[in-house]
Amino acid sequence: MMKISFYCFFWLFLLLINANQSIGQKKKSANKQAITFNPADRPKNLSDTALLELVQKQTFRYFWEFAHPVSAMARERSNIAYDYGAEVVTTGGTGFGIMAMIVAAERGWQPRDSVSARLLKMVKFLSKADHYHGIFPHWLNGATGKIVPFGRKDDGGDLVESSFLFQGLLAARQYFDKDTQVEKDLRNRIQWIWDEAEWDWYTRGNPNQLYWHWSPNNGWAMNFELRGYNETLITYILAASSPRYPITAQVYNKCWAQSDHFKNGKEYYGLKLPLGFEFGGPLFFAHYSFLGLDPRQLKDQYADYWEQNVNHSMINYKYCVANPGKFKGYGENSWGLTASDTYDGYNAHSPTNDFGTITPTAALSSFPYTPEQSMKALRHFYDDLGDKIWSEYGFTDAFNESQNWYAKSHLAIDQGPIIVMIENYRTGLIWKLFMKDPDVQKGLKKLGFESPAISLTSKN
Repeated sequence: MMKISFYCFFWLFLLLINANQSIGQKKKSANKQAITFNPADRPKNLSDTALLELVQKQTFRYFWEFAHPVSAMARERSNIAYDYGAEVVTTGGTGFGIMAMIVAAERGWQPRDSVSARLLKMVKFLSKADHYHGIFPHWLNGATGKIVPFGRKDDGGDLVESSFLFQGLLAARQYFDKDTQVEKDLRNRIQWIWDEAEWDWYTRGNPNQLYWHWSPNNGWAMNFELRGYNETLITYILAASSPRYPITAQVYNKCWAQSDHFKNGKEYYGLKLPLGFEFGGPLFFAHYSFLGLDPRQLKDQYADYWEQNVNHSMINYKYCVANPGKFKGYGENSWGLTASDTYDGYNAHSPTNDFGTITPTAALSSFPYTPEQSMKALRHFYDDLGDKIWSEYGFTDAFNESQNWYAKSHLAIDQGPIIVMIENYRTGLIWKLFMKDPDVQKGLKKLGFESPAISLTSKN
């Protein structure tokens, strides 16, 4: 099992416990079509372009039709979540869903005014929802806006989940730029929430530390420092970008870059991995921060992030093709190891933590990095396994052919990256929007990043 930082381990431990309570429960969907959907009726013989469009559009239904009716936020998962009933919504998954809604507006799956109105409803809800020094919790009750504790002491602000949310909100602020009352109101309300997020509070007054959680009941008891390399790069970038409560570059260099799993430099299957765990770890490291953050020619003193993500993805692919564990179904058409549901709960799958479970989001969200390999996987998932894993919300979460197990569940944090990263592969839409945000540009420059997307006129 791969060595991971304590806070990541604790997060996955909680998910494992909670998912064990929900896996196998009957799916509860707000969409009555879920009862009659027949994957065998899916369109056949599609071109690559048509298949990409279908997968994006079908997956988007999770965030549109299955969204919480009061808050418009994304539900944590499609089956009943963690004994809390059907009201649990996810902050980070909602951020991914916001970016998916931008794609939907751009591609005409929903009218632009319908999407902007939906987002305005969501932002109004967030304005009144529980928050802690401007930072939202991991889970909220989608009907009331009250916190749903993620763990016994995890009952306050979650800096990482909030960064995933703000990644989506800032992209929406750039996209919805028309002079209509709804779009102006949406931009203004996003600005208000963004201005009030106190990122520097989570340093505890120490310029060499940044912490994941703070609770009004338990203070800093979680005690999880954000040390890399993992999915939290976007947290540092947004924290540095804050217009009112920014962190300094010092905490990026003294906390994020100082850990026993930050620098790598080894070769796997002939590919050099600049940063991260052995063999790269789960593939969501290459996705969550990079839904908005454009890794193309993005560099700092530590890495070229295009090289990092391409090689991480290719190492994951080559490992599955080599298949040292001799798991059924692995190969050049069936690959992708990342965190997901599995036959006995939830786990962060990777080459060093492999039990035979393939997660479609791993290969599909890697389209910008591995287009040929991802298309082969998409064809296999859809054409060959579609009767078992295609659904009204796109692909189900995972499958394990060695165990003859095929998930019935969907998770917001897995569905969202499929839509967004395929769009970034096709048009670069979300990358362009996020990278042109003036605050983001200032934050990137502050931390020493270089990118052709950074304007030469932006200032620290």
